[in-house]
Amino acid sequence: MILLTGATGTVGRLVARRLPAAEPVRLLARAPARAAALAGPHAEVVRGDFEDPAGLRGALTGVRSALLVTANPLTHAHDENFLTAARAAGVRHIVKLTTLSVTEPDATDLVTEWQRENERLLRASGLSWTLLRPRAFMSNTLGWARSIRAEGVVRGAGGAVATAAIDPRDIADVAVRALVSPEGHSGRAYALTGPAGVTPVEQTEILGELLRRPLKFVELTEDQVLRGLLARYPEAVAHALAESAARGRDGAKGQVEPDVAELLGRAGRSYREWAAEHVAEFS
Repeated sequence: MILLTGATGTVGRLVARRLPAAEPVRLLARAPARAAALAGPHAEVVRGDFEDPAGLRGALTGVRSALLVTANPLTHAHDENFLTAARAAGVRHIVKLTTLSVTEPDATDLVTEWQRENERLLRASGLSWTLLRPRAFMSNTLGWARSIRAEGVVRGAGGAVATAAIDPRDIADVAVRALVSPEGHSGRAYALTGPAGVTPVEQTEILGELLRRPLKFVELTEDQVLRGLLARYPEAVAHALAESAARGRDGAKGQVEPDVAELLGRAGRSYREWAAEHVAEFS
């Protein structure tokens, strides 16, 4: 049995759809009905919460490998509870979704430090592990959809700064390999990027070409970015995200890593490929 957390999230739902039909899969979700609608017909869905250790132990019974996706950077309890339950249930391998910024010494924001500690907890757990460290998701640009539809405008910071963002489908393809055949991926940390560094201005141009309408990129100041983040996230998280965005202005996030191509036997999907698959969401 393979267990997936984050089954209704960006990566988890893609993993659920990509696992071989012959692999028994269990989805852990706070909203089982929603998870069931997203998963394939062969998936078992169980209600669970990272703050319920007993429920986690029950959900992990009979599981050999699990995908661990946590999302609250204000606590390590979710990772701690899951790993404790996994050990008690006899789980052998954990595939953990983290972030590539943990490898960068100058990245000291709250979210990066949270993921560093989560990685440390996993390595110290005694369980076999694989770390997936992606750069920014291409799907983050879906946040532009409303202003594109209404105004033909994209607003953001660092318009000329390239980031080697990755298609979430490529993250999911790597995760499936590590979950199904953990013996080939145990103790490995993978740096997952797209095949090229692309700037927000270039992404805007690509979307405009696919939509067949002119789009304009409007540069925001750091203060404007922070105000927007504060409207959506707790203050500490908003400041961490703003700090991370500012740190990327030196272009370091545009570096392409070889892991995706080596693991999948093909180049990662380009931003144009991702955008063409999602163009209706911007229309």
